[in-house]
Amino acid sequence: MYLDSAKKTELFEKYGKGTTDTGSPESQIALFTFRISHLTEHLKRNRKDYNTERSLKRLVGKRRRLLNYLIKIDIERYRAIIKELGIRR
Repeated sequence: MYLDSAKKTELFEKYGKGTTDTGSPESQIALFTFRISHLTEHLKRNRKDYNTERSLKRLVGKRRRLLNYLIKIDIERYRAIIKELGIRR
């Protein structure tokens, strides 16, 4: 599997407040970004996979909503996670 528990723990440790911090917006955004990049590569190889395309759109929407929440709560945390992950609006 492309996303095992060790990889999740590594993402949560790097972008969250600790290894068990699964609820912070930063850790969830990092997890969604990893999944989005994986699905994007899958769709490049399988362009007629419409179920994956729908899943990708849903993930992008979830990440966008979390980023909007983070803007409202703390703009500095938003700017830091955008810069760290290399995504932009």
